[in-house]
Amino acid sequence: METRIAAVSIIVEEPASVEELNGILHEYAPWILGRMGIPYRDKGMNIICLALDAPLDAINAMTGKIGRLKGVTAKAVYTKGREGI
Repeated sequence: METRIAAVSIIVEEPASVEELNGILHEYAPWILGRMGIPYRDKGMNIICLALDAPLDAINAMTGKIGRLKGVTAKAVYTKGREGI
C-alpha cells in the first residue's frame, strides 16, 4: 500500500468539539507521526499540527471527518507520491 507524507493543520474554535476531534485522531493514530498543539488563549482557539505517513484515502477521510465538526477547520498538504518525485 502506497503512503504519502502529509501535514495537516487544524484550527479549533469550538471547545465542545474537542472530545469528538480527539476520537477521530485516536482512530487514525497508527498513521500519525507527531502532533503539536498550540492553545491561543487570547483568541479562544487551539491550533493543532499533525505529521502523517498514511494512504491518501486515509488522509482525505480523516481531514473530511475533522472538517465536518462544528467550529473546526482542517487542511492537508501532502507529497505527490513516487510518480511525482
